[in-house]
Amino acid sequence: MTDPAAAVADAGVEQLPHWKRHTTFFLTGQFVSLLGSSLVQYAILWHLTLTTQSGLVLTLATAFGFLPQAVMAVFGGVWADRYNRKLLIIAADSTIAAVTLVLAVMLLRGEDSLWPVFAVLAIRSLGAGVQQPAVNALLPQIVPADRLIKVNGINTTLQSSLMLLAPAVAAALYAGLGIQAVLLVDVVTAVIGIALLLAVPVARLATTTAGEGYLADVRAGLSYVRAHPVVLRVLLLFAAVYFLCAPPAYLTPLMVARTFGSDVWLLTANEIAFGAGMLAGGAVVALTGGRHDRVRLVLLSSAAFGATTIGMGLSGAVFGWPGIFWLFLGFILVCGVSIAYFSTASTTLFQEQVEPEMMGRVFSLNSIIWSLGMPVGMLLFGPLSDVVSVEWLLIGTGLATLAATAIAAVGAPAAPAPEPERSTAPA
Repeated sequence: MTDPAAAVADAGVEQLPHWKRHTTFFLTGQFVSLLGSSLVQYAILWHLTLTTQSGLVLTLATAFGFLPQAVMAVFGGVWADRYNRKLLIIAADSTIAAVTLVLAVMLLRGEDSLWPVFAVLAIRSLGAGVQQPAVNALLPQIVPADRLIKVNGINTTLQSSLMLLAPAVAAALYAGLGIQAVLLVDVVTAVIGIALLLAVPVARLATTTAGEGYLADVRAGLSYVRAHPVVLRVLLLFAAVYFLCAPPAYLTPLMVARTFGSDVWLLTANEIAFGAGMLAGGAVVALTGGRHDRVRLVLLSSAAFGATTIGMGLSGAVFGWPGIFWLFLGFILVCGVSIAYFSTASTTLFQEQVEPEMMGRVFSLNSIIWSLGMPVGMLLFGPLSDVVSVEWLLIGTGLATLAATAIAAVGAPAAPAPEPERSTAPA
């Protein structure tokens, strides 16, 4: 007797011939492009830090780097549902590369004003607001539905590897050749990414939104989310987690310096442990695939994130005992694994459950939450860290994460199994 699940999987693969080759081109291009973007992110941060040593300048750089993306993601989601997603990604990458090249030329000519740097950060952020919803919404068009969880795991692994690779490469380029060289490398990586994407045929999707107003499209997206309990519940949990993620993401270096010492190797170990955890988590998902309901995976990984955040706090200087650095690193590592699972499972859930013509807008909400969650969290937890120890902030936000997960879990509906039906008309 034929296995129905196997029959569905085979049908999905037949509908997307050469999907492995196309997916390889797409993921490789995105990895190369993101490598260049990560190099610029580190280089600009270091450049501003070393040349100004101003907290205000770094605050402005953060605002210019995050806020435009949150605003543009509203329009980017609508565009991803209206227009050719591949062309949107190419247009965003090309624009980012062009303004980066202009900044490199200006710096080579001796420009020392901060405003060109801020302007480029803002334009790059706007480009990301267009690009991210389109990238996440495009992937289900080239990957069979039953392979999405594994492909997303591979993508998470690749992106997590940048946390280990990009700082080292950026440091070598910046120290040896200056920020201009880093900017020029980003231009080259963008060109490579665009070239690889051009080799990927992408289906044209029928759209019902063309000709309607943007506000109507945005309202339609919000109405869609409200009408789909699984999507709404995961987005709300996503918002809570990324708001509460601010202390473990941004304040653990401060905890390390205060509790364990200010040696550079301690701070480096902190960053490497989290990056290694993310890398391991993505690799496990890529190798094993999703063997559980997606909603269950999201809830379990969210709970693990809350528990490990509490563990990080308890491994520090609380209740009068000295902190244990290696225990702290262990919790950081597992925290990275849980975040990789959380990100991969939630992304896959949206890709499997949301109709193709609405996917851009759902991922735009996801992008807005991501780009605002941790910065808004830092507005609260950053100043608090000068009044309350980071250890207690970690314990508190970990408990809050567990509470948010418990609330999301009450009556949580299961995500039905996807049916891999994709159009194959190439664009």
